[in-house]
Amino acid sequence: MTYILIFIGAVFVNNIVLSQFLGICPFLGVSKKLETAMGMAGAVAFVMTISTIVTFLIQKSVLEPLNIGYLQTITFILIIAALVQLVEIILKKISPALYQALGVFLPLITTNCTILGVAIMVIQKDFNLLQSVVFAISTALGFGLALILFAGIREQLNLVSLPRGMKGTPTALLVAGLLAMAFMGFAGIVR
Repeated sequence: MTYILIFIGAVFVNNIVLSQFLGICPFLGVSKKLETAMGMAGAVAFVMTISTIVTFLIQKSVLEPLNIGYLQTITFILIIAALVQLVEIILKKISPALYQALGVFLPLITTNCTILGVAIMVIQKDFNLLQSVVFAISTALGFGLALILFAGIREQLNLVSLPRGMKGTPTALLVAGLLAMAFMGFAGIVR
């Protein structure tokens, strides 16, 4: 039951983008095309899951036993940066089109605060390894869900006639606010 609550909480109730406002840069930047949004969601899911496992193990086996927890943030950033480089190399070999579509946003995963935020949150919440993995996957799914919904809505909005002052960023921010309000409807299900 604990894992189900973690899943529902991370995907819907405490959505990392729409509730906790982490990862706004890729949320707004990569959401113009549905294909790019799905690629970014997949890359973030992979990096977030792997980085959570690695950072959790480093925290529990190195930082805490040596009593050097103050190095947590810099250690986690270095681990995430290395994993992003790995994903970049893999995408370049496997899917050059997706690699080109993501462009500058793939290196931005390195500084994507959702990934670092999740790595730190699992330590703060005192999750065990399995709970940490469930939380990371759930958070990645929540991020992907919000990103893909937002991208789909933005693609549809490109087909309609909007006043000149509402095109682009103003409408995107309005839609993001409405999505956040929609996700707030899940509040009360799980803390």
